[in-house]
Amino acid sequence: MLRRPTPLLLALLTLAACAGTAETTPARDTAGAVARGPLTPGEGMLDVPGGRIWYRVVGTGPGTPLLAIHGGPGGRSCVLRELGGLGDERPVIFYDQLGTGRSERSGDTTHWNLPHFVDEVAAIRQRLGLREVHLLGHSWGGTVAAEYLLTRGDSGVRSVTLAGPLLSTPEWLQDARELVATLPDTLQRVIADAEARRAYDTPAFTAANDSFLARYNSRRPELAAAYPECRDVQGNGAMYRHMWGASEFSATGTLRDYDRTARLGELRLPVLLMAGEHDEARPETMRDFQRRIPGARVAIIRGAAHRMMVDEPALTLDSLRAFLRDVERRGKR
Repeated sequence: MLRRPTPLLLALLTLAACAGTAETTPARDTAGAVARGPLTPGEGMLDVPGGRIWYRVVGTGPGTPLLAIHGGPGGRSCVLRELGGLGDERPVIFYDQLGTGRSERSGDTTHWNLPHFVDEVAAIRQRLGLREVHLLGHSWGGTVAAEYLLTRGDSGVRSVTLAGPLLSTPEWLQDARELVATLPDTLQRVIADAEARRAYDTPAFTAANDSFLARYNSRRPELAAAYPECRDVQGNGAMYRHMWGASEFSATGTLRDYDRTARLGELRLPVLLMAGEHDEARPETMRDFQRRIPGARVAIIRGAAHRMMVDEPALTLDSLRAFLRDVERRGKR
């Protein structure tokens, strides 16, 4: 989910999401969504609490729309672009969270908190008339998706996919410790020294961190770096540091005590937990979450790390297609 905000890291920061504008106010459903016609492919800006966010709609398929929530905090939706391959079956909505990517930003940290980003999802559904929707949250985006469901309810949400999600900071840090232990001893010592001294701006730590990311964050980072959608689109390292911290291996920000494992059993909709085979959100942790969520499924993407949509897009989309089709087929019975 999270990662140290070096230039390489910002290129690796996750995920996508979109939304569109429409300001009339016909009848609303119980989720507060406005009834509208089909979504139209395109991009623009829409109002959310605190400012305006950028969105894009891809695809014209007849299925229920998929709303994608990118990682970070302070990430960009452009790195989730491969989800657009689902557009033949359903509209896919990408958006950049307020304060990062193509959305409005300022130095004001007032909105850099989880409740605000939950409010963004509610605002997008209302503005775009998403009376029914599938949610997908990658990494930190999984935090937002889970919190939305646990605090706002699942009305109109047909399913949620939690891809390498941060659902518990203690679990995330335990995974990080176990994976750091697989690095060469010299790199382990560099990381331990940096953590002890809170000194993350040394060349030695940068090299050790990059080695960790190359193993467990993305095995093919050059692909995302070359995405035209990401050209001149910057993440927000200050937001990452404020909410998470200076290092992937310790949490000092506002998410340092975040933990929803005790409430995962409240999720009563179809849930798909995804992880790469070499994910920093370890497959073993996804299986533990699965045991806590009634009926949840797990998909492990062979050969991929945390950025499974970058590393192995075809395998990732195959798993998503099968899950979404099954949810909708069962819903018609």
